[in-house]
Amino acid sequence: MAIDKVTSAAITDGTITSSDLASGAVQNQSAFKNIIINGDMSIAQRATSVSSTGDGYKTCDRWRYERGVGVIDLSQSSTVPTGQGFAKSFKVDVTTSASPSAGDVMTIEQRIEGQNLQYLKKGTSSAESTTLSFWVRSTKTGTYICELQDVDNSRSISKSYTISSADTWENKTITFAGDTTGALDNDNARSLDVIWYLSAGSNYTSGTLQTSWGSKVDANRAVGQVNFADSASNDFYLTGCQLETGTTASDFEFLPVDVNLRRCERYYQKSFNYSTLPADDTNSEFIYQYVEPYSGGNMSGLRTHYNTVMRAKPTVTLYTTAQGSGQGTGKISFYNGSSWGTASASVQAASSHKFHHLEGSSFSSMKLAQYNFEATAEL
Repeated sequence: MAIDKVTSAAITDGTITSSDLASGAVQNQSAFKNIIINGDMSIAQRATSVSSTGDGYKTCDRWRYERGVGVIDLSQSSTVPTGQGFAKSFKVDVTTSASPSAGDVMTIEQRIEGQNLQYLKKGTSSAESTTLSFWVRSTKTGTYICELQDVDNSRSISKSYTISSADTWENKTITFAGDTTGALDNDNARSLDVIWYLSAGSNYTSGTLQTSWGSKVDANRAVGQVNFADSASNDFYLTGCQLETGTTASDFEFLPVDVNLRRCERYYQKSFNYSTLPADDTNSEFIYQYVEPYSGGNMSGLRTHYNTVMRAKPTVTLYTTAQGSGQGTGKISFYNGSSWGTASASVQAASSHKFHHLEGSSFSSMKLAQYNFEATAEL
């Protein structure tokens, strides 16, 4: 897909040279060519490490982990390929080994909104091919599977790659054909999953690997996948993940940290300092509000704006500060004019860009309020 416009600034700063223009070699050079967000694993708002974790978004932003095999620790690691410009990677560390049962699966994945994918022209005769490139390192060598899953139309395509040398960074490139069947919804909902398999049970490996687009059949999704969880000594690292249009991989698109953070905040953000793990009893950049007169259980007059407009109305979790006693998630700290206490509270009238007020049963005597929050609108 060629870019629509090349600015003089792009030529001047070296992004695109005059010779590129003359030769027509400006394919895939547009800004934000990478469909994947935080592909360099540089943003980790929630935590930099978690132990014995379950499913969900745990460390590096936008990266979801699905656990079904063994016991795993996850972390944002500083182990990276030398000389490639990366500072962080996503690390999966097996702490208790296991073999997958039939329905078990272990994956790392990123879920993408349909409205960010319309230029792929999926479901038309002009459907674009896409190329996935990434750096990977693992103690466990052998065959691994990557999959694109069309959630809107229950379609998928899988390709294999090989980790050849243990504990060695390797660069991988996989090209997926365009899919002329099944248009992706043009909305803010989950439409496409990019999936890295680490282990899979027979329900996902007993068929024939589906290397062309077709209706999703579980048995064909991860055929040949090694069991990464077969030893407590196994580690898996991933970074430099890029999905772009075309049949060749271009250099990884590094974004400024502020741009990368804002893109991640569309899905998750918090009031805490960047490096502070969300928790109660924490004095970290808390929200401090004068409380207007009590009315019907509401703390009226509050308007807490998110740093970035979120993908959708988020789920908000409230946290107390170090003031008062009886701290607990879902509470706020407050001052009644003579002493500090805590009270249960819930967010009311929330939207994708702010919440208007808090509601609770003990607000009548409040003069000041302190609290932190985290908001998630993940796919």
